[in-house]
Amino acid sequence: MTINRKAIVLFLQELRSSVRQLALAIVCWTLLIFLWSDRLLPVLQAHVGGKLYFFSVAEPFLAHVKLSFFTALFVLMPLLLRALWRALALPFGMSTLRRAVFTVATTILFYSGALFCYQLTLPYGIQFLLGFGGETLTPAISINRFANFISIFVLAFGLLFELPVFMIFCTSTGLVSCATFMRHRRYAVLIIAILAAVLTPTPDVVNMALMGCPLYFLYELGIVLIRIFRLDRNARAARAKQAPTEEGQVGLKS
Repeated sequence: MTINRKAIVLFLQELRSSVRQLALAIVCWTLLIFLWSDRLLPVLQAHVGGKLYFFSVAEPFLAHVKLSFFTALFVLMPLLLRALWRALALPFGMSTLRRAVFTVATTILFYSGALFCYQLTLPYGIQFLLGFGGETLTPAISINRFANFISIFVLAFGLLFELPVFMIFCTSTGLVSCATFMRHRRYAVLIIAILAAVLTPTPDVVNMALMGCPLYFLYELGIVLIRIFRLDRNARAARAKQAPTEEGQVGLKS
């Protein structure tokens, strides 16, 4: 199966129908969480082990707004993923059951990746960076930058952990074969290493490995699941059944 213009149009139309509802939900949840952001910030601040500072009049307000917005995205991620798979279902002919399975799987992997980042990667990375201060330097961490730092990395880890599900989707729809994933392992390692270097809070090998190793494991897991469920063969069989039908339709039109 190839991505044609019609499939892209169907995807965008279906996605557009959910944008307004999702935007309204994000705004409402951001306002709701903003009322409790004073209690949320100390939980994140525990990773620093010290005070946070602000260097402009509006910085505390903006930091609370950003933190509330990213938390709203974190809470509403199941709805966002549901809207995404609903938009992909129509152009790629996905059944309701398959769409539900993809939604649940990506949701579980997203929260697993976010939890992995919050509990393991971020504490180590923050302690590593603050360790360069020594006894002569006192850290004065901006509350605004700290909110950005925490939110972006947690969301990024969560999204990257969804890799095997999208690999399965690409294979089951015929976009990419399992042989392609297996043949391009070295490129996958290179891309994962680049992502680990860019997204991890510190450039040291240990912290990069904390992100790169799970990602490569998920890449291999995606290949294993594709082979176990024979998704590549099923995709080829579906295309083979579809081809005679399309030829018959062309013959009738002619």
